[in-house]
Amino acid sequence: MAYLTEKFGSAGALPLFAGAGETVAAARVPAIKANAKIRSKKASRGTFLYGLPLLGLFFLLWEIAPRLGWLNRIFFPPLSEVLVAGWALLASGVLIEHIGISLQRAAIGFALGVVVAIPLGLLMGRYSLFEKVSDLLVQTLRNTSQFALLPVFILLLGIGEESKVAITFYSSVFFLLVNTISGVKSVDPLLIKAARSMGTSDFDLFRKVILPASIPSIVAGARLAVKSSLFAVIGAEMLAAKSGLGFLIQNSQLMMETADMYAGILTLTVIGLTVNYLLVWFERWATAWKGQSETSLI
Repeated sequence: MAYLTEKFGSAGALPLFAGAGETVAAARVPAIKANAKIRSKKASRGTFLYGLPLLGLFFLLWEIAPRLGWLNRIFFPPLSEVLVAGWALLASGVLIEHIGISLQRAAIGFALGVVVAIPLGLLMGRYSLFEKVSDLLVQTLRNTSQFALLPVFILLLGIGEESKVAITFYSSVFFLLVNTISGVKSVDPLLIKAARSMGTSDFDLFRKVILPASIPSIVAGARLAVKSSLFAVIGAEMLAAKSGLGFLIQNSQLMMETADMYAGILTLTVIGLTVNYLLVWFERWATAWKGQSETSLI
């Protein structure tokens, strides 16, 4: 839409398509969009703030349940002990090392998924013949569990970094692909026809119309893909690794260092939330031309 407005000119386009009453209504659109954006931000902050008491209650129960004997503190230590253990791991540098290794593996696999899935999704969503030819293979691979294929990746690539990157790639690529296809197919056909009527090339059509309009769907897929890639790398590290958060959690469980184990789990939760918020911010930035934000923080 921003591309079409740039081509037509916002002021010059109004007399062509609107009468006097419609022109006045169109002049009010920026104010309406600004108000919608403010309401959306307030709603997002409200959702976050409203959720804090319940989260606080959960943490409070975590602290008191083991101390009151409701849970065996050997297997479920109080939250304060978990935080102390996490701080000790952080201060020693062990936690930072494992975080860096896991994030590196997940990031490489996710980045490869982005490079493959988004261009492929744009082509499959735009060209029906290409989708018909490739859809059966894509659906076959998409419905094969990544964890079932982990032994295959280990046999083919070994227990080094390659197998872990491969499993994270496989875990993330299909979320991105399916959401990209969905985003392309949901683009208003009138926008495409308008761009075509101005002699827009296929490359510019993808770059200036289809891709911007598909960003919300792509980011939604990215949020799922990030979570899936983190899950996959943790699973791979638990089975065949000597480093990473998955190894830390599994090794702590075997050594009965349960506070360290829960510290690793909490670290994963914080990483997932942080990445999720970063993707939400990116979506709002990338879709600022819409004049509103439609994505919640959750």
